[in-house]
Amino acid sequence: MIELYYWPTPNGHKITLFLEEAGLDYTIHPVDISAGDQFKPDFLAFSPNNRMPAIIDTASADGGEAITVFESGAILLYLADKTGRFIPADVRGRKTVTEWLFWQMGGLGPMAGQNHHFVQYAPERIPYAMTRYVNETNRLYGVLNRRLAGRTFVAGDDYSIADMAIYPWIVPWQRQQQNLDDFPDLKRWFEAVAARPATIRAYAKGEPLRNRPTVTEEGKKILFGQTANNSPTIK
Repeated sequence: MIELYYWPTPNGHKITLFLEEAGLDYTIHPVDISAGDQFKPDFLAFSPNNRMPAIIDTASADGGEAITVFESGAILLYLADKTGRFIPADVRGRKTVTEWLFWQMGGLGPMAGQNHHFVQYAPERIPYAMTRYVNETNRLYGVLNRRLAGRTFVAGDDYSIADMAIYPWIVPWQRQQQNLDDFPDLKRWFEAVAARPATIRAYAKGEPLRNRPTVTEEGKKILFGQTANNSPTIK
């Protein structure tokens, strides 16, 4: 059983995408990031960066005690290795999937995240920052569009954890000030992933939580005001 600590954000959706595709048994434990659930001591014990998603695998492959994993990319790699699915066994194929997984983790995710922050949430409208991150998001969409030319999925013919990592960060393309019609190969891929039954099921899992606001005014203070010395303590 996979115990999934989750909120319906792009990083949270990555993991439900995998779990639904693989048909693994899992239980969702909501981590309301706007309410500060990520700072509760029980959660910090296995997710020390106070971020979700995180998992506890109570049926580890080695038969030992439960395994905890934090960071969405690490979770995807762990689950792929556990199941032997959605990552190639050969060294070259695995290399390609991990390249694009890390491209999302180090590029698309952080840049689109800053795009979201300065365009949607920042208390001040800072034109330079807004333009900077909207443009960088656009550049990354271009990289992905070129990669998908002549390919069914990001790493080739087979759906992989690279696709699962990237897709949720394209879902909010309108909020990111992008136009999918400008990226025809990306759009084709995006629509194909969106139509997968497991994708539909994964996003449905988050719907009951989406009715609760992810970022309230009080939540902004929790999410965007942290330093090493002032992270809140939540009992």
